[in-house]
Amino acid sequence: MERPYKQVDVFTSVPYRGNALAVVLDGAGLSEADMLRFANWTNLAETTFILPPTRAGADYRVRIFTTTTELPFAGHPTLGTAHAWLEAGGRSSRPGVVVQECAAGLIEIRTEADPDDDGRRLALKAPPLVRTGPLEDDVLEWALSGLGLVAGDVLGHQWVANGPLWAGLLLRDADAVLALEPDFAALEGLEVGVIGPHTSAGSSAAGYGDERAERPKGARAELEPLPGRPGRDDAGVFQAVVATAPADYEVRAFCPGEGLPEDPVTGSLNAGLAQWLIPAGLVPESYTVRQGTRLGRDGHVQVFTDDGGVWIAGQAVTCIDGTMRTR
Repeated sequence: MERPYKQVDVFTSVPYRGNALAVVLDGAGLSEADMLRFANWTNLAETTFILPPTRAGADYRVRIFTTTTELPFAGHPTLGTAHAWLEAGGRSSRPGVVVQECAAGLIEIRTEADPDDDGRRLALKAPPLVRTGPLEDDVLEWALSGLGLVAGDVLGHQWVANGPLWAGLLLRDADAVLALEPDFAALEGLEVGVIGPHTSAGSSAAGYGDERAERPKGARAELEPLPGRPGRDDAGVFQAVVATAPADYEVRAFCPGEGLPEDPVTGSLNAGLAQWLIPAGLVPESYTVRQGTRLGRDGHVQVFTDDGGVWIAGQAVTCIDGTMRTR
Protein backbone atom coordinates (compact mmCIF):
# COMPACT_ATOMS: atom_id res chain seq x y z
CA MET A 1 0.00 0.00 0.00
CA GLU A 2 1.25 3.47 -0.89
CA ARG A 3 0.53 6.48 1.30
CA PRO A 4 1.08 10.20 0.52
CA TYR A 5 4.29 11.43 2.12
CA LYS A 6 6.20 14.69 2.45
CA GLN A 7 9.51 15.76 3.91
CA VAL A 8 9.39 19.37 4.97
CA ASP A 9 11.97 21.78 6.35
CA VAL A 10 10.73 23.80 9.34
CA PHE A 11 11.75 27.22 10.68
CA THR A 12 13.13 28.24 7.30
CA SER A 13 11.87 29.42 3.92
CA VAL A 14 14.99 28.04 2.20
CA PRO A 15 15.12 24.26 1.68
CA TYR A 16 17.71 22.32 3.69
CA ARG A 17 18.51 25.16 6.12
CA GLY A 18 16.08 24.35 8.96
CA ASN A 19 14.94 21.13 10.67
CA ALA A 20 13.69 18.26 8.53
CA LEU A 21 10.45 16.45 9.31
CA ALA A 22 8.87 13.37 7.72
CA VAL A 23 5.07 13.52 7.42
CA VAL A 24 2.89 10.54 6.51
CA LEU A 25 -0.35 12.20 5.44
CA ASP A 26 -2.51 9.09 5.94
CA GLY A 27 -1.50 7.02 8.95
CA ALA A 28 -4.81 5.15 9.25
CA GLY A 29 -4.37 1.43 9.84
CA LEU A 30 -0.73 1.63 10.88
CA SER A 31 0.12 0.11 14.23
CA GLU A 32 2.29 1.88 16.77
CA ALA A 33 5.07 -0.60 15.95
CA ASP A 34 4.73 0.22 12.23
CA MET A 35 5.00 3.93 12.95
CA LEU A 36 8.02 3.58 15.20
CA ARG A 37 9.77 1.30 12.72
CA PHE A 38 9.29 3.83 9.91
CA ALA A 39 10.37 6.74 12.14
CA ASN A 40 13.50 4.81 13.10
CA TRP A 41 14.19 4.16 9.43
CA THR A 42 13.88 7.82 8.38
CA ASN A 43 16.54 8.65 11.03
CA LEU A 44 15.17 12.19 11.33
CA ALA A 45 14.60 14.02 14.58
CA GLU A 46 10.85 13.37 14.24
CA THR A 47 8.34 11.68 11.95
CA THR A 48 4.60 12.37 12.16
CA PHE A 49 1.50 10.44 11.12
CA ILE A 50 -1.78 12.23 10.39
CA LEU A 51 -4.99 10.51 11.52
CA PRO A 52 -8.68 11.46 11.72
CA PRO A 53 -9.43 13.55 14.83
CA THR A 54 -11.07 12.00 17.88
CA ARG A 55 -11.76 15.21 19.84
CA ALA A 56 -14.31 17.90 19.07
CA GLY A 57 -12.80 21.00 17.51
CA ALA A 58 -9.71 19.29 16.08
CA ASP A 59 -9.00 19.41 12.34
CA TYR A 60 -6.77 16.32 12.46
CA ARG A 61 -4.89 14.13 14.92
CA VAL A 62 -1.14 13.59 14.83
CA ARG A 63 1.22 11.08 16.39
CA ILE A 64 4.83 12.20 16.76
CA PHE A 65 7.78 9.79 16.89
CA THR A 66 11.51 10.22 17.35
CA THR A 67 13.76 7.37 16.22
CA THR A 68 13.17 5.64 19.56
CA THR A 69 9.91 6.79 21.17
CA GLU A 70 6.60 8.65 20.83
CA LEU A 71 6.29 12.26 22.06
CA PRO A 72 3.10 13.84 23.39
CA PHE A 73 4.09 17.17 21.83
CA ALA A 74 6.93 18.67 19.81
CA GLY A 75 7.19 22.08 18.17
CA HIS A 76 8.77 21.69 14.76
CA PRO A 77 6.63 18.58 14.02
CA THR A 78 3.51 20.59 14.92
CA LEU A 79 4.29 23.41 12.50
CA GLY A 80 5.65 21.07 9.81
CA THR A 81 2.62 18.77 9.97
CA ALA A 82 0.24 21.73 9.71
CA HIS A 83 2.18 22.98 6.68
CA ALA A 84 2.03 19.55 4.99
CA TRP A 85 -1.68 19.09 5.79
CA LEU A 86 -2.61 22.51 4.40
CA GLU A 87 -0.46 22.04 1.30
CA ALA A 88 -2.15 18.68 0.66
CA GLY A 89 -5.55 20.36 0.61
CA GLY A 90 -6.56 20.29 4.27
CA ARG A 91 -9.31 22.74 5.18
CA SER A 92 -9.60 24.00 8.74
CA SER A 93 -12.96 24.61 10.37
CA ARG A 94 -11.89 28.10 11.48
CA PRO A 95 -10.39 30.54 8.95
CA GLY A 96 -6.73 31.21 9.64
CA VAL A 97 -6.54 28.66 12.48
CA VAL A 98 -5.65 24.96 12.43
CA VAL A 99 -6.40 22.90 15.54
CA GLN A 100 -4.16 19.88 15.93
CA GLU A 101 -4.95 17.01 18.28
CA CYS A 102 -1.96 15.30 19.87
CA ALA A 103 -1.30 13.41 23.09
CA ALA A 104 -0.72 16.73 24.90
CA GLY A 105 -4.19 17.98 23.93
CA LEU A 106 -5.43 20.46 21.34
CA ILE A 107 -2.77 22.78 19.89
CA GLU A 108 -3.87 25.97 18.13
CA ILE A 109 -1.86 26.97 15.05
CA ARG A 110 -2.34 30.31 13.35
CA THR A 111 -1.66 30.70 9.65
CA GLU A 112 -0.86 34.10 8.21
CA ALA A 113 1.24 35.80 5.57
CA ASP A 114 4.79 36.34 6.82
CA PRO A 115 5.36 40.11 7.10
CA ASP A 116 9.07 39.64 6.35
CA ASP A 117 8.75 37.21 3.44
CA ASP A 118 6.45 36.10 0.63
CA GLY A 119 5.64 32.81 2.34
CA ARG A 120 3.17 31.70 4.99
CA ARG A 121 4.04 31.97 8.67
CA LEU A 122 2.73 29.37 11.09
CA ALA A 123 2.50 30.09 14.82
CA LEU A 124 1.66 27.54 17.51
CA LYS A 125 0.36 28.39 20.95
CA ALA A 126 2.71 26.78 23.48
CA PRO A 127 1.05 24.12 25.63
CA PRO A 128 1.37 24.35 29.41
CA LEU A 129 4.63 23.19 30.95
CA VAL A 130 4.39 19.83 32.67
CA ARG A 131 7.51 20.39 34.77
CA THR A 132 8.99 23.67 36.00
CA GLY A 133 11.25 24.95 38.75
CA PRO A 134 15.03 25.15 39.14
CA LEU A 135 17.12 22.14 38.21
CA GLU A 136 18.09 19.90 41.09
CA ASP A 137 21.74 20.18 42.14
CA ASP A 138 22.70 16.80 40.67
CA VAL A 139 20.92 17.55 37.37
CA LEU A 140 22.62 20.95 37.11
CA GLU A 141 26.00 19.35 37.77
CA TRP A 142 25.23 16.72 35.12
CA ALA A 143 24.46 19.45 32.55
CA LEU A 144 27.50 21.56 33.49
CA SER A 145 29.85 18.59 33.29
CA GLY A 146 28.51 17.43 29.94
CA LEU A 147 28.70 20.92 28.44
CA GLY A 148 32.13 21.81 29.87
CA LEU A 149 30.74 24.66 31.97
CA VAL A 150 31.12 25.81 35.56
CA ALA A 151 28.37 27.24 37.73
CA GLY A 152 29.51 30.82 37.12
CA ASP A 153 28.87 30.45 33.39
CA VAL A 154 25.12 30.00 33.97
CA LEU A 155 22.90 33.01 34.67
CA GLY A 156 19.80 30.91 35.31
CA HIS A 157 18.42 27.39 34.99
CA GLN A 158 14.96 25.83 34.93
CA TRP A 159 12.99 22.76 33.94
CA VAL A 160 10.99 23.71 30.80
CA ALA A 161 9.33 20.38 30.01
CA ASN A 162 6.29 20.37 27.71
CA GLY A 163 6.58 16.91 26.14
CA PRO A 164 10.33 16.53 25.85
CA LEU A 165 11.88 16.93 29.32
CA TRP A 166 14.01 19.97 28.55
CA ALA A 167 16.43 21.34 31.12
CA GLY A 168 17.07 25.00 30.21
CA LEU A 169 20.22 27.04 30.83
CA LEU A 170 20.65 30.79 30.29
CA LEU A 171 24.24 31.76 29.36
CA ARG A 172 25.81 35.21 29.24
CA ASP A 173 25.78 35.63 25.45
CA ALA A 174 25.45 33.94 22.05
CA ASP A 175 29.22 33.46 21.77
CA ALA A 176 29.17 31.26 24.88
CA VAL A 177 26.34 29.21 23.34
CA LEU A 178 28.17 28.77 20.04
CA ALA A 179 31.44 27.85 21.74
CA LEU A 180 30.00 24.80 23.56
CA GLU A 181 31.66 21.46 22.76
CA PRO A 182 29.35 18.94 24.46
CA ASP A 183 30.43 15.54 25.71
CA PHE A 184 27.46 13.65 24.29
CA ALA A 185 28.33 10.42 26.07
CA ALA A 186 28.27 12.27 29.40
CA LEU A 187 24.96 13.99 28.54
CA GLU A 188 23.12 10.87 27.39
CA GLY A 189 19.80 10.61 29.18
CA LEU A 190 19.47 14.38 29.62
CA GLU A 191 17.74 16.76 27.21
CA VAL A 192 19.32 20.18 27.70
CA GLY A 193 18.81 23.47 25.89
CA VAL A 194 20.91 26.62 26.14
CA ILE A 195 20.12 30.21 25.18
CA GLY A 196 22.22 33.38 25.14
CA PRO A 197 21.67 36.90 23.79
CA HIS A 198 23.44 38.35 20.79
CA THR A 199 25.16 41.35 22.34
CA SER A 200 25.36 43.17 19.00
CA ALA A 201 23.25 43.07 15.86
CA GLY A 202 26.10 41.63 13.82
CA SER A 203 26.96 42.73 10.30
CA SER A 204 26.31 41.17 6.96
CA ALA A 205 28.68 38.49 5.76
CA ALA A 206 28.49 40.14 2.35
CA GLY A 207 30.91 42.77 3.66
CA TYR A 208 33.52 40.07 4.00
CA GLY A 209 33.81 39.90 0.22
CA ASP A 210 35.92 37.31 -1.57
CA GLU A 211 37.89 36.46 1.59
CA ARG A 212 35.04 34.11 2.55
CA ALA A 213 36.53 31.60 0.07
CA GLU A 214 39.72 31.46 2.16
CA ARG A 215 37.88 30.16 5.22
CA PRO A 216 38.04 26.36 5.72
CA LYS A 217 34.82 24.57 4.87
CA GLY A 218 32.57 23.00 7.51
CA ALA A 219 30.48 24.45 10.30
CA ARG A 220 33.09 23.87 12.99
CA ALA A 221 35.97 25.26 10.92
CA GLU A 222 33.97 28.37 10.17
CA LEU A 223 33.89 29.18 13.87
CA GLU A 224 37.67 29.49 14.02
CA PRO A 225 39.14 33.03 13.83
CA LEU A 226 40.95 33.97 10.66
CA PRO A 227 44.76 34.16 10.76
CA GLY A 228 45.97 37.60 11.79
CA ARG A 229 46.95 40.11 9.12
CA PRO A 230 48.80 43.39 9.72
CA GLY A 231 46.43 46.32 9.98
CA ARG A 232 43.31 44.15 9.92
CA ASP A 233 40.63 43.79 12.59
CA ASP A 234 40.26 40.05 12.13
CA ALA A 235 38.21 39.73 15.33
CA GLY A 236 35.64 41.98 13.69
CA VAL A 237 35.72 39.91 10.52
CA PHE A 238 35.22 36.75 12.59
CA GLN A 239 32.15 38.23 14.27
CA ALA A 240 30.75 39.33 10.92
CA VAL A 241 30.93 35.78 9.58
CA VAL A 242 29.59 33.97 12.65
CA ALA A 243 26.77 36.33 13.63
CA THR A 244 25.33 37.00 10.18
CA ALA A 245 21.70 36.19 10.88
CA PRO A 246 19.62 38.92 12.52
CA ALA A 247 18.41 37.43 15.80
CA ASP A 248 18.12 38.50 19.40
CA TYR A 249 19.18 35.14 20.86
CA GLU A 250 21.13 32.01 19.93
CA VAL A 251 19.77 28.61 21.02
CA ARG A 252 21.19 25.08 20.95
CA ALA A 253 19.40 21.85 21.90
CA PHE A 254 21.24 18.68 22.93
CA CYS A 255 19.40 15.34 23.09
CA PRO A 256 21.88 12.43 22.93
CA GLY A 257 20.28 9.06 22.34
CA GLU A 258 17.58 10.37 19.98
CA GLY A 259 19.32 9.84 16.64
CA LEU A 260 20.63 13.40 16.36
CA PRO A 261 22.68 14.44 19.41
CA GLU A 262 22.06 18.11 18.59
CA ASP A 263 18.65 19.11 17.26
CA PRO A 264 18.90 21.67 14.43
CA VAL A 265 15.90 23.88 15.34
CA THR A 266 13.56 23.13 18.23
CA GLY A 267 10.04 24.47 18.70
CA SER A 268 9.32 22.75 22.01
CA LEU A 269 12.54 24.00 23.61
CA ASN A 270 11.98 27.56 22.43
CA ALA A 271 8.41 27.40 23.74
CA GLY A 272 9.58 26.19 27.13
CA LEU A 273 12.38 28.73 27.38
CA ALA A 274 9.97 31.55 26.53
CA GLN A 275 7.48 30.37 29.18
CA TRP A 276 10.27 30.56 31.74
CA LEU A 277 12.20 33.65 30.65
CA ILE A 278 9.40 36.04 29.65
CA PRO A 279 7.46 35.94 32.94
CA ALA A 280 10.77 36.15 34.82
CA GLY A 281 11.58 39.40 32.99
CA LEU A 282 14.80 37.95 31.59
CA VAL A 283 13.80 38.42 27.94
CA PRO A 284 11.33 40.76 26.20
CA GLU A 285 7.78 39.69 25.31
CA SER A 286 8.76 39.43 21.64
CA TYR A 287 12.12 38.30 20.28
CA THR A 288 13.81 36.24 17.57
CA VAL A 289 16.03 33.18 17.83
CA ARG A 290 18.67 31.73 15.54
CA GLN A 291 19.38 28.02 15.90
CA GLY A 292 21.39 25.41 14.02
CA THR A 293 24.43 27.58 13.34
CA ARG A 294 27.02 25.04 14.48
CA LEU A 295 25.31 22.39 12.32
CA GLY A 296 25.49 24.50 9.18
CA ARG A 297 21.77 25.33 9.39
CA ASP A 298 20.09 28.74 9.53
CA GLY A 299 16.87 28.24 11.45
CA HIS A 300 14.82 31.23 12.60
CA VAL A 301 12.17 31.21 15.30
CA GLN A 302 9.90 34.12 16.20
CA VAL A 303 8.63 34.24 19.78
CA PHE A 304 5.84 36.52 20.97
CA THR A 305 3.06 36.73 23.55
CA ASP A 306 -0.60 37.33 22.81
CA ASP A 307 -3.96 36.39 24.32
CA GLY A 308 -2.32 35.31 27.54
CA GLY A 309 -0.08 32.77 25.85
CA VAL A 310 3.32 32.28 24.26
CA TRP A 311 3.49 31.73 20.50
CA ILE A 312 6.28 30.08 18.50
CA ALA A 313 6.31 31.04 14.83
CA GLY A 314 8.24 30.26 11.68
CA GLN A 315 7.99 29.17 8.09
CA ALA A 316 8.16 25.74 6.49
CA VAL A 317 8.95 24.52 2.99
CA THR A 318 8.39 21.15 1.30
CA CYS A 319 11.56 19.42 0.07
CA ILE A 320 10.25 15.95 -0.90
CA ASP A 321 6.74 15.15 -2.11
CA GLY A 322 5.72 11.59 -2.97
CA THR A 323 4.57 8.33 -1.41
CA MET A 324 5.82 5.84 1.16
CA ARG A 325 5.14 2.12 0.86
CA THR A 326 3.76 -0.09 3.62
CA ARG A 327 3.05 -3.79 3.63
